[in-house]
Parts: sequence; C-alpha cells; structure tokens
Amino acid sequence: MFNTGFVLSFALLLSFPLLFLFAPRILPSKHVQITLPDELDDLALFRRATLASLKIDNNLHRRPHNHIRLGTTNPSSAKPKIAFLFLTNSDLHFAPIWEIFFANHSNLYNIYIHADPTVKISPPGGVFEGRFIAAKKTERGTATLISAARRLLATALLDDPKNSYFALVSQHCIPLHSFEFMYNSLFSYPITEPASPNAPMFRSYIEILDGEPQLWDRYITRGKEVMLPEVPFDRFRVGSQFFVLTREHSLLVIKDRRLWRKFRLPCLNKDSCYPEEHYFPTLLSMEDPEGCTHYTLTRVNWTGSTGGHPHTYGSAEVSAELIKRLRVSNSTYTFMFARKFSPDCLKPLLNIAKKVIFRD
Repeated sequence: MFNTGFVLSFALLLSFPLLFLFAPRILPSKHVQITLPDELDDLALFRRATLASLKIDNNLHRRPHNHIRLGTTNPSSAKPKIAFLFLTNSDLHFAPIWEIFFANHSNLYNIYIHADPTVKISPPGGVFEGRFIAAKKTERGTATLISAARRLLATALLDDPKNSYFALVSQHCIPLHSFEFMYNSLFSYPITEPASPNAPMFRSYIEILDGEPQLWDRYITRGKEVMLPEVPFDRFRVGSQFFVLTREHSLLVIKDRRLWRKFRLPCLNKDSCYPEEHYFPTLLSMEDPEGCTHYTLTRVNWTGSTGGHPHTYGSAEVSAELIKRLRVSNSTYTFMFARKFSPDCLKPLLNIAKKVIFRD
C-alpha cells in the first residue's frame, strides 16, 4: 500500500499541469467582462430596435431617395440620413472639425456617442450636445468594444427610421472630405443587380480580409477548437474596427446571437485578442459577402505601429499634402476618414479645414 505522504505528493505533482491548463478559464479575469445584467440590457435594446424596424415598410430603406415617413409634409425630411457613431473613452478633441463638417446639413445626419462611463469626459456642445447614449465600460482586447458598437447601431436604428448608413468612428478620427462629397458618394452608386428582391440597394464599406499572417493565432486565442462549429477557420476574417454599414447590415448585426456566443468568450492570449476586428468582418462575410465592398473608408497608417496601435500623427505632420495622401485608396473608393491624430493636431487642422479638407 502507498503511504499517505506519497499519495499527496503524487496528487500535487499531477495538479500542476491541470492548474496551467484550466486556470485561465477558472480564475477571474483582470479584464472587463460582459456581465449577465449588461447582456440582458443589450438584448432588450436589440429586440426593441429589431421590432421597430420590422414595422417599417421594407421599400422605405431599400430606395433611399424615396424615404417618406407617413405624415411627413417637409420634402427635405424625405432624404435618407447618415448616422455617425462615435466610440470613445476620452474627450472628443476634434469636435470643432466635425462641427464644420456637419454645418448646414442638419436634416441629413444624426450623431450618437458611446463614451466609457468610468472615464471623466468633458461633454462637447454644439451638434454633439445631448447625443450621448446609455453606455457600458469598454476595454481594448475584449468583446466590450463589439458590444459598444452594437449598442450604437441599435440606438441609431431605434431613434430614426431615416438613418440609412451607419458610420462608426473614434475620437481620433477626422473627416477627409466635405459632408456633401461623402453623402453623394454613399447614395449615388446603388448595386445595379441586387442578389434578391430583398437585398440591400447599397453596399456596406467594411474591410474583410483572409490569409493574413497572424490569422491563425487570432483564431485560436480563445482555445484551439472553441470557435467550432459556428466559425471554422476558413470562414474566419479580419478587418478594420471602423466601418460604414447599410441599415440592412446593421439590423443583421444586432439580430445575431449565433456568432456572438463565440466572439464574446474571453481570450487566453491577450496579445492576439482583437475581437472587434474579427466579429463584424466574419459575420458579414458569412451572411452577405457580395453586399460588402471589403474595403474600409477609414485610412489608418500601420507603418511603424507599436503594441497593436497605428501611427499617431502629430501637429508637425499636419499639412495639405498629408490630407491629399490620406484620401488616396488602392481601391475605387476614396477614404472618407483618417486616424489616428493626437489632440495637438486640432489647431493646424482647423487652419486648413475650409481651404483643404472640405474643398473637394
């Protein structure tokens, strides 16, 4: 018979590999988790937005230039709107630039701001005043950024049935063209042959890439087979966090439950954890790849990036030449936004706003 000391030592020896295997799943995470109350709040919001959208005649949003709400007598209100969704955890330093961008177009846009409630933010005035939505804490490298984007989409869908495009931007983003240029670019080029009678008339602008060098590491960051069977590796995609979605695709995003159950799971390897860069491209690639351009409208400079962050432009780099370079795309679409700019860029950007940025 084995003595008690030997049995205890042997059991302790066996416990070490098990501890390393299961500790990341058992021990509380140091990162922000999506709690059950938060999840239920979001589901209720998504359900309200979905039901409200179902009551709207489908053709109302498939033909944007014929958007006419019952009881509307003002012809200007018949035009579709762009919902600008600001996702931030700091002050909106470039609000003065956006104020110029939005000037004289009050009937053609709406603004919604999701600001991390645990961070002290100075609320901007002007067109941004009163545009903050009910928000939850966010953290880089977690699914909270997906939740925040879905929360913005649902709020915008519920708020105004004329919201037809939904542009997600950050506090570090600036516009690269005038509002007129962007609006006309989005609504002037419908899909000539929609896939079906109920298919969107316009495409969404979201980056969708496969075959990227780090894709496998990102795929297994929650565990080697955790994403199966819903998301096999050959359907897993990566793309920019920021996008411009049609109303139909925005509804698709907030109605999703199947893929969300996978992407909301915490990562085991934080160095490969960028849920917001995978969830939206993967979902839309699976559901409607032909309805997406596979390109983003937000220019980001990844040259010399550090810690997963892109190059941040400083005030000395701001010039008319920079704006013109940032507009150029390797696709048929010009970039409409750019990031990432430091707060000290505001003054030099304002100096060239009317003569360069908003002169197309």
